[in-house]
Amino acid sequence: MSTFTITDQALTLDDLRTFLKADMQIEISEAARKKIQANRAFLEKKIAEPGARYYGINTGFGALCDVEIKPDQLEELQENLVMSHACGMGDEVKQEVVRLMMLLKLKGLSLGYSGISLETVEQLRKLYNSKIYPVIWEVGSLGASGDLAPLAHLSLPLIGMGSVRYKGEKRDSAAVLSETGLAPIKLKAKEGLALLNGTQFMSAWGCYSIIEAERVEKLADLTAAISVDAFDAQTAPFHPEIQRVRNHKGQMESAAQVLQFLEGSEIAQLPKNNVQDPYSFRCVPQVHGAVKFAISQVKEVFECEINAVTDNPLIFEEHDLIVSGGNFHGEPLAIALDYLGIAMSELASISERRTFQLISGKRGLPKFLVADSGLNSGLMIPQYTAASIVSMNKQLATPSSVDTITSSDGQEDHVSMGANAAVKTYKIVYNIEKVLAIEFMTAMQALDFRKEKSSPFIEQIRAAYRKVVPHYGKDRVLYDDIQVTVDFMREIKF
Repeated sequence: MSTFTITDQALTLDDLRTFLKADMQIEISEAARKKIQANRAFLEKKIAEPGARYYGINTGFGALCDVEIKPDQLEELQENLVMSHACGMGDEVKQEVVRLMMLLKLKGLSLGYSGISLETVEQLRKLYNSKIYPVIWEVGSLGASGDLAPLAHLSLPLIGMGSVRYKGEKRDSAAVLSETGLAPIKLKAKEGLALLNGTQFMSAWGCYSIIEAERVEKLADLTAAISVDAFDAQTAPFHPEIQRVRNHKGQMESAAQVLQFLEGSEIAQLPKNNVQDPYSFRCVPQVHGAVKFAISQVKEVFECEINAVTDNPLIFEEHDLIVSGGNFHGEPLAIALDYLGIAMSELASISERRTFQLISGKRGLPKFLVADSGLNSGLMIPQYTAASIVSMNKQLATPSSVDTITSSDGQEDHVSMGANAAVKTYKIVYNIEKVLAIEFMTAMQALDFRKEKSSPFIEQIRAAYRKVVPHYGKDRVLYDDIQVTVDFMREIKF
């Protein structure tokens, strides 16, 4: 089994992509261990000083920050924090995202500014390496003061509470710890706060969505290329000179990608009767390219965040300083996630328009792409489904970051709602696959009515596709075809 070692080197999205694909054990470098230990020793020295008073370490939390806690109650304070904040609801978080949350929390704590003990960091690492994944819920974080509720659920199993997923089953964490030879730990001063303050819920969802978005936008270029030939559209709008004089990198990449997919196409070489094509075909480089650019910008934000320290307060041994701040506020992520959701929703929007054109009976194609239309509805209703999903995406693309609701008796009076932005952005990306699958299925059906062939690359894909989804000769149940198409597209190699 390979090892993923946490060091002081910056993580990238490519690292996370590799981490998700492989069955890896997490290790922490010796240098990071020494940082954690030194930082903890400094914290313990500071809180032992007479009159020391630090937020969340020997005071209450949020609006209770002025309540002093006795020295013999500091451990109880941290355990109470974790228990009381575990208020998540909604659907269970995907295991891939939970795995990323665990990795990113370990990364942040290993930077050595959180005052946490090595024992607690090790407990989280051991849970991951034993494939004991905390059960976390999608709803409950305001995206400021950190992702409190989700991270509380992440932390409960460390102390033998809450639920976990182990060997595919949802189980009580105490029983699983006992079964695997792990003992619950006792949280020391500040440790619950270090675990709960942070943006790892937003960060993990965002990184997962970006990884998926990069995959989906490539499929969008391919599907558009298939539709160009299926609709007998011109390839002139993809000419590199058009892209050069506007000089947007994403636009140039998308145009070049479509032309590459269509290289050697007999259909593309045919003389065209249509002077211009609808925007959904003609403006693919401009729309798809803008989405590529948005993904690259959001990726930059998240690659910064996953290497950041986002809990509170922070302990700076080198400056003899323990200071409270707001690094847990998710505004940078919330705005970026809203932007990503808006951008990605456009891929579905333009895809559905191409589907609409393909079934309209134009360009020598039969109405709804079935030979005996009337008796057969053909591919009429998949476009309805695509339109429904596109409309849902428009609703989900409404920004979360413009909203805030005061919490903690006014102490936490502006929040990012970044966690909501993160969850709904992933739903947008997930929805796009369905819309693209409907276009892909429709375009393949349209190609069946063309005498000439598309490019060798597309024809190879079509031959493989027809082995799992046959030509639509007369009406049949279609939802299986759509899901099979989604699965098929996930396996396409570029």
